[in-house]
Amino acid sequence: MKNFTAWLGGFFISILEHLGGVGILIYRTVQYSFTRSLNLRLILEQMDEIGFKSIPIVILSAVSIGMVMVLQLAYGFKRFGAKGLVGQVVSLAIVRELGPVITSLLVGGRVGSGITAEIGSMKVTEQIDAIRTLGADPIKKLVVPRFIAAIISFPFLSAIADFAGIFGGMVMSNIELNISPRLFIQTVVQQVDISDFLSGIVKTVFFGLIVAIIGCYIGMNAEGGTQGVGRATTLTVVISLVLIIIGDFFLTKLLLIF
Repeated sequence: MKNFTAWLGGFFISILEHLGGVGILIYRTVQYSFTRSLNLRLILEQMDEIGFKSIPIVILSAVSIGMVMVLQLAYGFKRFGAKGLVGQVVSLAIVRELGPVITSLLVGGRVGSGITAEIGSMKVTEQIDAIRTLGADPIKKLVVPRFIAAIISFPFLSAIADFAGIFGGMVMSNIELNISPRLFIQTVVQQVDISDFLSGIVKTVFFGLIVAIIGCYIGMNAEGGTQGVGRATTLTVVISLVLIIIGDFFLTKLLLIF
C-alpha cells in the first residue's frame, strides 16, 4: 500500500510538472509569435509541410465520408419519404463536426508524429543544445514556425474538407436517391449558415495549437536515443488525438452557448 501511494503521488507530481512545462511553452511561443523578427521562410516551409502536403488525404477522406453518410441515411430517409432532407443533414454534420474533427485527427496524427520525430531526433543528437550554445532560442527557431503554420493550416484544411465532403454527398445523392445536384445545393444553401461554417473552423485553430504544442513539447523532452524518439512519437499521436476529441466536446458546448 505504501509503494502504491508513493507511485500515485509521483504520478500526479509528474503530470503537474508536464502541465507546467506545456503552459510555459505556450506562453513563450505566443510571446515570440508577436515579435517582428519572425522567420517567414521557416513558417512557409512548415505551412507547406503541414498544410499543402496534407490536402490530398483530406480531400479523399472528406469525399468518402460524405458519400458514406448519404449511403447510411438513404435507406431511412427513403422509408419516410424525406430524401430531400439528406442534403441538409449531411452538410450540417460535415460543416459543424465531421469536417473539422476528421481533418484534425488525420492531419494531427500525420503532423504531430512528424514534428516529434524531427525535434526528438535533434534533441537526442544534441542539436538543440548546439542551438542554445550559438545563442539562439530553440523555441523561437523550432516551435514558433510550426505553431503559426499549424493554426493557419488547420482551418484552411478544414474548409477544404467541408467542400469536399459536401461534394461527395452531392454525387452519391444523385446516384442513390436521384437528387439533382441543383436541388442538393439549394437545400445546403438554405440550411447551412455562415455561423455553422465558422463554428467548425474556429475549433480547428485550437486543434492546430494542440497538435503543434504537444508535438514540440514531447519532442524537446525526448530521451533514450532512437527508441526514445519512437516512444515519443507514439505518445504524441495518442495524446494529440485524445485531446482533440475531448476538446471538441467542450468547444462545441461553448460555441452553442454563444
